[in-house]
Amino acid sequence: MSKLYVVPTPIGNLEDMTFRAIRILKEVSFILAEDTRTSGKLLKHFEIETRMHSHHKFNEHATAENIANRIAAGEDAALISDAGTPAISDPGYLLVKKCLEENIEVECLPGATAFVPALVNSGLTNDRFCFEGFLPQKKGRKTKLESLVDESRTMIFYESPHRLIKTLTQFADVMGEDRLASVSREISKLHEENKRGTLKELIEHFSAKTIKGEIVICLEGKSKK
Repeated sequence: MSKLYVVPTPIGNLEDMTFRAIRILKEVSFILAEDTRTSGKLLKHFEIETRMHSHHKFNEHATAENIANRIAAGEDAALISDAGTPAISDPGYLLVKKCLEENIEVECLPGATAFVPALVNSGLTNDRFCFEGFLPQKKGRKTKLESLVDESRTMIFYESPHRLIKTLTQFADVMGEDRLASVSREISKLHEENKRGTLKELIEHFSAKTIKGEIVICLEGKSKK
């Protein structure tokens, strides 16, 4: 029975690609890529010649049904994103949902996800945590932050370099500048950085440097005392 494979790809270091992921990408009928130019470099590196199709947040509503039909007709497909595990703050949810609705088997391979090493490296409580992904950029942002004021679990956020200072400052305004946090960037890459401290200390640290790379913020939950 044909199926949809959800295949994680490295978030930085290409050595994090698994043998199984390489084999699946070579064996499937076609690959769905968030950005075919980015994924093309990965496929070339591992000598994967399977044809790719573009599948991203701007077309996934329109293409999910057609892809599901192709799989139901006998083609295996693999879904990849630019980095990490598809459907985690990346396209993929709609296609997975459609396939399951059509009784098409979906298999997600284990692999790279940015928030796991960031959480472990943070030193913050990790037995219970909540993943918030990207905050709303404009509408609903203030409301979202205020809704998290009393959250006692460690909170995990994704952020872009140019919004990092703004986000840390908003956290400090809403939750207090003494709240502990950790900022991880360039995970698994040559210039990986994991900076821990209070929100005030993190704002001072990153305000004094040029910020590059994708960002994961781990924020301490509210004390129950």
